[in-house]
Amino acid sequence: MSSNPGGPDDNPFKGTPFEQIFQALGGGAGGTGGAGMPDLSALMGQMQAMMQPYDGPVNWSLATDIARRTTAQEPDPTPGRAEQTRVADAIRLADHWLDSATVLPSGVTTSAAWSRAEWIEQTTEVWRVLVEPVAEHVVGAMGKAMPEEARAMAGPLIGMLGKAGGAMFGSQVGAALGGLAGEVLTASDIGLPLGPAGKAALVPHNIAAFAEGLDVGVEDVTLYLALREAAHQRLFAHVPWLRAHLISSVEDFGRGVTIDVSGIEQAMGGLDPTNLEAMQEALQGGLFEPKQTPQQAAALERLETTLALVEGWVDEVVGQATAERMPAAAKMHEAFRRRRAAGGPAEETFAALVGLELRPRRLRDASTLWGALRSKHGTEERDAVWAHPDLLPTAADLDDPLGFREDLPEVPELSDEDFDRELGKLLDAGSDAGPEGPEGPDTTDGPGDADPRPGA
Repeated sequence: MSSNPGGPDDNPFKGTPFEQIFQALGGGAGGTGGAGMPDLSALMGQMQAMMQPYDGPVNWSLATDIARRTTAQEPDPTPGRAEQTRVADAIRLADHWLDSATVLPSGVTTSAAWSRAEWIEQTTEVWRVLVEPVAEHVVGAMGKAMPEEARAMAGPLIGMLGKAGGAMFGSQVGAALGGLAGEVLTASDIGLPLGPAGKAALVPHNIAAFAEGLDVGVEDVTLYLALREAAHQRLFAHVPWLRAHLISSVEDFGRGVTIDVSGIEQAMGGLDPTNLEAMQEALQGGLFEPKQTPQQAAALERLETTLALVEGWVDEVVGQATAERMPAAAKMHEAFRRRRAAGGPAEETFAALVGLELRPRRLRDASTLWGALRSKHGTEERDAVWAHPDLLPTAADLDDPLGFREDLPEVPELSDEDFDRELGKLLDAGSDAGPEGPEGPDTTDGPGDADPRPGA
């Protein structure tokens, strides 16, 4: 880094990641700012030209635009009426099969076949909740990296730097969502309730690409994925606390993540601030990657355990529903597990941004636990565990999935009348709240939506 002609004590930005910004714009070598200081008006003008106004810590207009342009690099046909009908029929049949595998009733109120672009549009609001708590820390860290004297002299420049950070974050989020849009198969594919409540949605174009690598017909693949989507919808609709619990858990995790300001200072010290491409590459390389505290590690373990329990329950229920109906189910089940274990570049990017691995690592143990619980105590006992978050298995329980509730003999000794009463309370709570509030959901979304259950 070049020396400062005004002397080391004349530049309050000396030693900060912003010193190079000012030098590159003329503040270090006879710049118009005078006394070794930058021409702030020139710097602010350049940054204003770089971005459009937006609210919040992330430029979501930029994010969605990049996500859409990413998906547009490959064909992304909008599903027509015939495809919408096929998806609706598959979801109705899936719901019918699930009736024999769980006591939780259907949670589907509408069905949809989405293009990749529609997946982005329909899930952006939930992504905002997941991403913004961490983004707020990251963008704030850019300004906090400056010493107090420098912040006082920079004035409105701090806000401009924050906007630059939000723009870079929006660009990275957009690239991640665009990548995920090319991989997801259903609205609940990653275990989080990303879509509107009660809407069972499939992405046919991605499903067709996924089926190409399997020795299974696309019709069976579509039905299997409809079963998984419908099972997720039952759980989210009739376990009233689960949707809010998952979303708020991710949000709370994000709010508590700490940013290594000293690491950002060191990394930014070697960047050319006029080279936006280099800054973007640094962001992709984890420049602003959150750092976990022990408390955050514990919170992450709890969250990943809940995600594993959700996906494990879906595996168990779909396995029961297809046991005597779908010969290809075992092959699909294994293919789905391999896909989840492999992950993908887009998921790795999101993990770097938010610090959250979306693929539950304890899935096999969770599936074993739910299956063992059903074998020992029945379907009703298995599903009743969702009555309250305090009843859910813990990470320690997943270490010994066959031993869950072995030391609770009083549970299976409940009378049928008492158990039916408690189960009725659980189902009534979900029914009264409705998947989208007391006024109920919109049921006018597409073909076959008015009656999500088969007629016979």
